[in-house]
Amino acid sequence: MTRFSAPIAEQIWDMKYRLKQADGTVLDGTVEDTWRRIARALAAVEKDPAQWEDAFYGALDGFRYLPAGRITAGAGTGRSVTLFNCFVMGTIPDSMAGIFDSLKEAALTMQQGGGIGYDFSTIRPRGAEVHGVAADASGPLSFMDVWDAMCRTIMSAGSRRGAMMATMRCDHPDIEAFIEAKKDPARLRMFNLSVLVTDAFMAAVKADGPWELMFDGRVYRTVQARDLWMRIMRNTYDFAEPGVIFIDRINAMNNLAYCETIAATNPCGEQPLPPYGACLLGSINLASLVSGAFTPEAALDMGELDRLVRVAVRMMDNTVDASRFPLPQQAEEAAAKRRIGLGVTGLADALLMVGLRYGSDEAAAATETWMHAIARSAYLASVDLAKEKGAFPLFDADKYLASGSLVHMDEDVKSAIRAHGIRNALLTSIAPTGTISLYAGNVSSGIEPVFAYAYTRKVLQPDGSRTEEEVVDYAVRLWRETHGDAPLPDHFVNAQTLPPLDHVKMQAAAQKWVDSSISKTINCPEDISFEDFQDVYLAAWDQGCKGCTTYRPNAVTGSVLTVSETAAPPAEAPATARAVPEGAEVVYLSEPLDRPSALEGQTYKLKWPGSEHALYITVNDIVIAGHRRPFEVFINSKNMEHFAWTVALTRMISAVFRRGGDVSFVVEELKAVFDPRGGAWMEGRYVPSILAAIGGVIERHLIGIGFIAGEGMGLKSDPKAELMVVGARPSATCPSCGSFDLRMVEGCLTCGSCGHSKCG
Repeated sequence: MTRFSAPIAEQIWDMKYRLKQADGTVLDGTVEDTWRRIARALAAVEKDPAQWEDAFYGALDGFRYLPAGRITAGAGTGRSVTLFNCFVMGTIPDSMAGIFDSLKEAALTMQQGGGIGYDFSTIRPRGAEVHGVAADASGPLSFMDVWDAMCRTIMSAGSRRGAMMATMRCDHPDIEAFIEAKKDPARLRMFNLSVLVTDAFMAAVKADGPWELMFDGRVYRTVQARDLWMRIMRNTYDFAEPGVIFIDRINAMNNLAYCETIAATNPCGEQPLPPYGACLLGSINLASLVSGAFTPEAALDMGELDRLVRVAVRMMDNTVDASRFPLPQQAEEAAAKRRIGLGVTGLADALLMVGLRYGSDEAAAATETWMHAIARSAYLASVDLAKEKGAFPLFDADKYLASGSLVHMDEDVKSAIRAHGIRNALLTSIAPTGTISLYAGNVSSGIEPVFAYAYTRKVLQPDGSRTEEEVVDYAVRLWRETHGDAPLPDHFVNAQTLPPLDHVKMQAAAQKWVDSSISKTINCPEDISFEDFQDVYLAAWDQGCKGCTTYRPNAVTGSVLTVSETAAPPAEAPATARAVPEGAEVVYLSEPLDRPSALEGQTYKLKWPGSEHALYITVNDIVIAGHRRPFEVFINSKNMEHFAWTVALTRMISAVFRRGGDVSFVVEELKAVFDPRGGAWMEGRYVPSILAAIGGVIERHLIGIGFIAGEGMGLKSDPKAELMVVGARPSATCPSCGSFDLRMVEGCLTCGSCGHSKCG
């Protein structure tokens, strides 16, 4: 029986991937049972299922091939779930009926657990004439607010966490409002935002030329391209959004440019997709393929890599047929093109194990070599599948081979495609792998550098007590097994110490052999100058990347957990000891907190339209482990009509607050309450009920004290509640487990304690 290399790996398997009945009865007794379940389900579409079940099981064994979490959790369960992670929805029509039809499709997709991407460039700008109704258009951002509310409502109904990507073209008249939308920390919290940047715009930026903002052939105004670019950069520098997508490059390098146009991506950006396109993901664990780690003979087993990729491609192709889809249009799109996204994880660990420093020229060359080998094997495997099962229905040899992404491909591969066709239109992508990387033994995530070589995780026990366990990076654990307490070699670098341009170099090296795109975060130091920050994006453009996402901790975005590997050890420790920083404290409670004699808080006035008397909402806070958190709520009013339910509400909310943990769900539940008599417009927004208004007040308070994060915001510093943790900075709490162990990885805040990721 396989032994998990770390307790966190087994806990994630048990929590996220292990098959259980609704009452909690375990059906997957071991992780081998999980692998067998997946292998059997994906082999069921074969003519000889038994033969392929064993081959598929062999690829899964030892965590060598890691299907995306949706496949691992859903394959072979018999449940009505999709095995595809994310979708780009249909083109939004510029009409009220079409917009709300699109909203319905989005809700149905998210209900099954799919993340979605949308291009809002197709909606006319704010102030444009709406013919036939003598009114002006409200613009795409107003409808994005509606999507945002839908996503929160789906989440509050108990479905999987929502993730959405919104894109807008750089020439849309509302692009400036789009760029600055996240300045309001409470707005569009369910969205990631990215600007679709064209080749012409980048040329205008470099030439400091004019740039026309237009819609439907009409020029609304002209701006300086460099001014607009600076606005994007400044907001990204200050608020971590929007991201940048080089959309013309994506379309030019698309294998299917002859039959589709891409205008959006999935929420984490690794899959640019056409309308109703879906992304199917899986990763080769490169760290598991290194032999002779930390010796002069260390090398990646290229023969085994080839064999593993070929089996993985077949498994993913079968998943297209085995999966359900939320909408028939998505099923038709997937069947017509059979696109898959095979990627990697454990790249940084593999580089460490063969003695290469992540970000060096040698590491970039090795990355390019390995990704080339994966692309070649994947294409040849798909050609073999085409011989056996037929090419994808929209295959056209001449047009396909003329596409930009095949310009670097080996001539023998091109010849094989021309002779036999290819089963899958696109094959490679590098997706976020935070959770499955933890499950596989805490290998480094995707193509990211190692975030932290070791950190302490606090674990809640059934009796309410807490224990501590060290979570160690996979490569570091192997080093310790062979070298004991010897200091880590100089080539061990991490995300905190790596120069931003080294990140870009590694992304560009991988992108050359990736059909789709790459989900990656370029970590920038807080003190990086604005000029150097801009250079990161220009370098990504110049070096051939398809997009760029950065994260710079600051007073606005907050600081996700950072770990200093070079922190000075305590004075009493030996000079050669390596300090292992503690993680920030996680507060879970088995018994309610006792009320101190005095608490600090805020009182808010809420005037509901049509009501003679205002409500006064008081939220009092308590400081636990250096963090300010809500403790109790009081609601008062001269209007006695609401007396009974306001008392009940305050008692219930206060009881929940006093239990500790993550109580942010209270806000979402209140905001999802709709009054059948109708809501009201307040401060320019529609609020569906007085309870939703109360939820909004509490939400603003929780954001204000830093207990919950507005999108892109971390925990705020409070002079009366400073976090005192060696080697860590204040961070937002994980919405799943409540820990303060969030880090920005692959474009998403990811929890190192439970694996939660907005994109995963």
